[in-house]
Amino acid sequence: MVKIGNKVIGDEHPCFIIAEIGINHNGCIETAKKMIESAIDSGVDAVKFQKRTIDVVYSPEELGKPRESTFGTTNRDQKMGLEFEKTEYDEIDRFCKEKGIIWFASCWDESSVDFIMQYDPPCFKIASASLTDRGLLEYHKKTGKPLLISTGMSTMDQIHTAVEILGQENLVILHCNSTYPSQNCDLDLSVIATFKSTFTCPIGYSGHEVGLATTTAAATLGGAVVERHITLDRSMWGSDQAASVEPHGFRRIVRDIRAVEDAMGIPEKRIFDAEIPIQKKLRRKTDF
Repeated sequence: MVKIGNKVIGDEHPCFIIAEIGINHNGCIETAKKMIESAIDSGVDAVKFQKRTIDVVYSPEELGKPRESTFGTTNRDQKMGLEFEKTEYDEIDRFCKEKGIIWFASCWDESSVDFIMQYDPPCFKIASASLTDRGLLEYHKKTGKPLLISTGMSTMDQIHTAVEILGQENLVILHCNSTYPSQNCDLDLSVIATFKSTFTCPIGYSGHEVGLATTTAAATLGGAVVERHITLDRSMWGSDQAASVEPHGFRRIVRDIRAVEDAMGIPEKRIFDAEIPIQKKLRRKTDF
């Protein structure tokens, strides 16, 4: 089991549902706050952001590439425009505490880990892109915080190595396909069972598909954590919007996962009190 804030993650506990805001706020703190409110209204357990030190994560060549956006004409303009700094994160921290919702972030470099640590987050998320970054994994581990790690675009050998570095105590492993958006035929949700039989820590799912049913299925298959990107409108500008879920969709995901949890019951076959009158009415013989 892993504890995040006042929530416990494990097979005997309700699925921990994360709404990833990521960079869907498009650099606007007011949009981010609307997304937080929408996520809370949906009934999620936490919201998540992304933090990068742009000049560390991206090469000068990558940042210099042409890219048209509302922020300018280069990749650097776009990346810098989307990145929240202390003023915005101070407001996120204040707003989430006021609303009573857990928040944390994926940190793509060591300086970003230090930056987010000033807010004493309940955990950190390690993105699929960072799974093979040994130094960053070790840096996260030194925080002593619970860690969630996505496994998109990674081999089992790479995942095993990452888990050896991090240890399975206070770790959650998320099955993931890193295509935005992912096709259903590429989700391989059966890997959740493979992970559950391979590792002792909780297993979850980070989805980037368009539909909703597959996310509920991931929880049904034993995912102790489910994460999906949230957006106010999938037609908004931004690279992650098409793989995100609008507010009404997020409400359905939470509703359906909770309904499945209620329906799972116990593995012991039993006769319910409500069945007794039907039994007496319809069963002609009881020879055994």
